Amino acid sequence: MSDANFADATASFEPLRRTLVRVAYRMLGSVADAEDIVQDAYLRWANAERSEVRVAEAFLRRMVMRMCLDQIKSARSQRETYIGPWLPEPVVEEEAQEDVTLPLMLALERLSPLERAAFLLHDVFGLEFDEVARTIQREPAACRQLAARARTHVRESRPRFEVEKERGLALAQAFFDASRTGDMASLGAMLAADVSLHADGGGKRSALGQPAFGFDEVMKLHEYLAGIFQKVGSTFVRTAFINGLPGFVTLEADGELQTTALEIEDGKVAAIYVMRNPDKLRHLH
Repeated sequence: MSDANFADATASFEPLRRTLVRVAYRMLGSVADAEDIVQDAYLRWANAERSEVRVAEAFLRRMVMRMCLDQIKSARSQRETYIGPWLPEPVVEEEAQEDVTLPLMLALERLSPLERAAFLLHDVFGLEFDEVARTIQREPAACRQLAARARTHVRESRPRFEVEKERGLALAQAFFDASRTGDMASLGAMLAADVSLHADGGGKRSALGQPAFGFDEVMKLHEYLAGIFQKVGSTFVRTAFINGLPGFVTLEADGELQTTALEIEDGKVAAIYVMRNPDKLRHLH
């Protein structure tokens, strides 16, 4: 490839890279896999007959989505042997990105690959069904049905209560303080009656083998953890929005990072999502 051709490919691709990674991540739930897919797309773009492409963004989005659909086939077989609960890799941001929150991404995991693609492209990224059809190589009517089925499944995963940024981050800070110091009264006052806790260790670090459900179960677990934290420590790094939910990043006693995201409903913590798998936290270092 000539230097001029390489420069042309780079100039047309780089402004779209972030958007393409966003598409791929929401399909795959993995930052590393999304970045690998997009880099592969860049190499294909650099070697393509670009003069025949009318709209680069649409062409590249179709390419990335089809690569993601292929990737999901192998990822699903790997997911079947995953140790413990699976959570998407945490994306840690200063501002909440509410188009695809962590609970919604978990709901997307339960959809077929084509349902997920149709829903994301139409409902999240706002594409017309004609373009969705070209992307996933189905008829527009079929894409409407795919998106409608997906919409029914994920409707309950939409946040029912909006949380102001400052309120969400303040609650996350208070949750950290109470859980690490063993202030169970303050912690209990934050939790909903039907709160749940989900922890992903991936078999690499200790974590719950199954989610914990209900106020009593979650409180019992935090009483146990508070005793450990007071002995070995847990260092606060910062509050942030984690996959659209308020939460915080910590450095644990084993030297590894950890993220905790809080789903808040009507002012109470309804679900706690803890990422401990070091393979899914590398991009945060």
